[in-house]
Amino acid sequence: MVLEGEAKKLKIILGQDGRVYQRPLYEAILFAAKKYQLAGVTITKGILSYGGDSIEHNAKVFDISEDLPIIIEMVDKEERIYDFADIVSKLMDKANVGGIIFTEDVEVIAYKKTKE
Repeated sequence: MVLEGEAKKLKIILGQDGRVYQRPLYEAILFAAKKYQLAGVTITKGILSYGGDSIEHNAKVFDISEDLPIIIEMVDKEERIYDFADIVSKLMDKANVGGIIFTEDVEVIAYKKTKE
C-alpha cells in the first residue's frame, strides 16, 4: 500500500471494559481494521479520563475501577477512514459503550514496511 501526502487520522477514545463478540472492544476494532486493510492501528492505554457519562476513569493504585481509557488511532485515505468510522460506531453500539470518534487532517511523510 502506498500512503503519502494528505490523509485522515481516525481517533477513538473509549473505556477498556467494553466487550463485543467475547473479546475486548478495542481488540475487535483492531482486527476489523486489519480485515478492512487499513494502513495500521495503534492502541494506547490512558491513565485518567472522563466523558459524556461524566464517569472518571483512572489508574490510581487503590481505585476499584480498572476501566481505563483506551485511545485507538489509525491513518489512511479519507474515504477509507470515514467508511471504517461507521464500522466502529456500529461495534460501539453492539457493545453498548460510550466514547468519541473523530478525525483529524494529517500529512503522511513516510509509510514504510520493515525491509526483509
